Amino acid sequence: MLSRREGDVLVITVNRPDKLNALNAATLDALDAAFAEAAGDDGVRAVILTGAGPKAFVAGADIAEMNTLSPVQGRDFSLRGQRMMRRVEKMPKPVIAMINGFALGGGLELAMCCHLRIAADTAKVGQPEINLGLIPGFGGTQRLLRLAGRAATLELCMVGAPIDATRAAALGIVNRVVAAAELEAETLKLATQLAGAAPLALRGVIDCVNVGGECGIEEGLEYETAQFGLMFSTDDMREGTTAFLERRKPAFKGS
Repeated sequence: MLSRREGDVLVITVNRPDKLNALNAATLDALDAAFAEAAGDDGVRAVILTGAGPKAFVAGADIAEMNTLSPVQGRDFSLRGQRMMRRVEKMPKPVIAMINGFALGGGLELAMCCHLRIAADTAKVGQPEINLGLIPGFGGTQRLLRLAGRAATLELCMVGAPIDATRAAALGIVNRVVAAAELEAETLKLATQLAGAAPLALRGVIDCVNVGGECGIEEGLEYETAQFGLMFSTDDMREGTTAFLERRKPAFKGS
């Protein structure tokens, strides 16, 4: 795992290019640790997640490792991946997946647990586990269902064929598609924009969307109202509204 700072933005890179950044148990644990550290670092205001090399974001889970697992070990491997991806999904800071190539199987599942996804126009995404006699095990059936709907989820998971970035955007799986040469610059631009936004309000948005995606509308609205009211206790809310009235740029501090 590689990490580097770009101002308030932390860039985390899955670094197994010889294996197309495939997710084995050690990589899952390293990602979990990296995101746990980022969550507790007040100097980090946004995170970019990507893969090393020109070919892949993450091409999937490590098939060589999975081939040796017993049923109990397979279940544990699934839980390991789901715990890590749930940590990313619940991160109190925005996480952007920078999809620089193949995002297949566990790679697409990893991208989908991020809050936003920007893909190179050369990227391919998919859930090909059916071709291995498997199903997605890191949350793919559930997050894909919520992003793309029932028909697209059934197609991608049952047919197992990858789709290009343009179709992924049309289905709502990725937010933006940019030229491959501009991917890093455009992703960093968005991450820097988010790093300058009000941190507590960003966290409130993430929490509300996570909660609302897993409950009924009445419960979701109630949670949103509570979070909205809570914002009025923050210095950032006073700064933001005052800056608007004074026609200046706000300086948010996360308090």
